[in-house]
Amino acid sequence: MKKKVLVTGGAGFLGSHLCERLLNEGNEVICLDNYFTGQKENLIHLLNNPYFELVRHDITMPFYIEVDEIYNLACPASPIHYQYNPIKTVKTSVMGSVNMLGLAKRIKAKILQASTSEVYGDPEVHPQTEDYWGHVNPVGRRSCYDEGKRCAETLFVDYHLQNKVRIKIVRIFNTYGPRMHPNDGRVVSNFIVQALKNEDITVYGDGSQTRSFQYCDDLIEGMIRMMATGDDFTGPVNIGNPGEFTILELAEKVIQLTGSRAKIIFKPLPQDDPMQRRPDISLAKEKLDWEPVVNLDEGLEKTIDYFKKIVRV
Repeated sequence: MKKKVLVTGGAGFLGSHLCERLLNEGNEVICLDNYFTGQKENLIHLLNNPYFELVRHDITMPFYIEVDEIYNLACPASPIHYQYNPIKTVKTSVMGSVNMLGLAKRIKAKILQASTSEVYGDPEVHPQTEDYWGHVNPVGRRSCYDEGKRCAETLFVDYHLQNKVRIKIVRIFNTYGPRMHPNDGRVVSNFIVQALKNEDITVYGDGSQTRSFQYCDDLIEGMIRMMATGDDFTGPVNIGNPGEFTILELAEKVIQLTGSRAKIIFKPLPQDDPMQRRPDISLAKEKLDWEPVVNLDEGLEKTIDYFKKIVRV
């Protein structure tokens, strides 16, 4: 049956992949975006689809529509973008969630919150399970994003408990793929752009800090499966790839896959940069029958092919 689905932040890197997937499954999709970090170019190929609608709107302001499901992805997600206007970042997470939850309450829609592994901060538990409360600095440079997302989770749970809103919460771990913004400061896009230009590859710290990288298609599959679960399972649930790599290993892999002449250089580590990040995905396996299927080499090759088309060398 065709569902009517609202995707906030739908012109962003992940939002555009989600819109595409939902349309391919035969749904009607309304995308909201204020283009703070989203780009219309990400959706150009969908604009001729009669079941796709693109609306310029900022979710810190109320929005009225009738839909069956809401995916709330709106929020700048890279440090460069969310630190550019930290107050706006907090407002998007907190006021945006209030507005979308209010909408879901009124129209009795199911709503999914795209939360983040950043709710775990610089974790003292490894790998991170959903029952870990995190180790987060509330007054650091990253707090606008970390604490905004933590507050959004609180709002979702309270709207569920108090107003019986049907909620879903996924915690997204580092995700990469085509349509990443080339200047978003994230490690995968940074390394690929620098490698393609044969510029020095910038590693912060000594490169021993670890991350787990999941390809965008795996994430979208996890989100779709989470939305399809029964009302008794609200999450939060980790959606990420448990394969763990050091930042130095990633830099070397990107140089190898691009055939770059780039050299690796080291710079000081930013404040509150987590040393380890890896999801425990036992809950996703149990409740969603989900685990990632795209390995790092395969995903990086697809992402490099995309950047080759948009980066001027």
